[in-house]
Amino acid sequence: MNTEKHRITVNGLSVEVVHKTIKNLHLGVYPPRGRVRVAVPMQVSDNAVRLAVVGKLGWIKRQRARFETQPRQSRREMVSGESHYFLGQRYRLRVVSHDGPPEVLVRNKSTIELHVRRGTNARHREMVLQRWYRRQLKELIPALLEKWQTILGVEVAAWGIKRMKTKWGSCNMNAGRIWVNLELAKKPVQCLEYIVVHELVHLIERHHSDRFISIMDHHLPQWRLHRDELNRLPLGHATWEY
Repeated sequence: MNTEKHRITVNGLSVEVVHKTIKNLHLGVYPPRGRVRVAVPMQVSDNAVRLAVVGKLGWIKRQRARFETQPRQSRREMVSGESHYFLGQRYRLRVVSHDGPPEVLVRNKSTIELHVRRGTNARHREMVLQRWYRRQLKELIPALLEKWQTILGVEVAAWGIKRMKTKWGSCNMNAGRIWVNLELAKKPVQCLEYIVVHELVHLIERHHSDRFISIMDHHLPQWRLHRDELNRLPLGHATWEY
């Protein structure tokens, strides 16, 4: 699919315009800062885009205001008493010094215990927690892939987990490979499932076209609810968007 991108200004608002071989105009406002993007058919003029944006200015402002008030975590210092998230639930961190290998334990649905050697610095404590998050996702993702590959009639050649600063997930359609953001270990399982489905659908349709949306609507009708839930949850110190 051919695409052309440029920016226009509408009432002082910077708008990214993406011309695609699609049938309808799609306007979106994206976290964390309320980026405005309009995808339009190739033949649609900038004047038509301006009219569409002007007609939605009230809605755009409300969406951007919501993102501005979305909770954001300060930088984590990896000390006892801090709030950390796992599968959408908030936990208090308890750092335990011991002489054994590092480990992470969930206690009573309220506390995450981080067991590390005495004198371990904050960076290493964070690495231990991140490795634990990665293991949790590696346990959750295979079942989701097995379920949705069957439903969608696709098969990934490979999948992986990595920290990404601009996306919750990505798909290389040519290689048949999908990536999932490590940060999703902190979000509810339904948000993780939505991203897995989203990326698998990209194996069928490369772009966020009408066809892509139709497939999502058919197989996961509540996907917009999961997307909105993902965008409502507290953002980490580094911000992600989708």
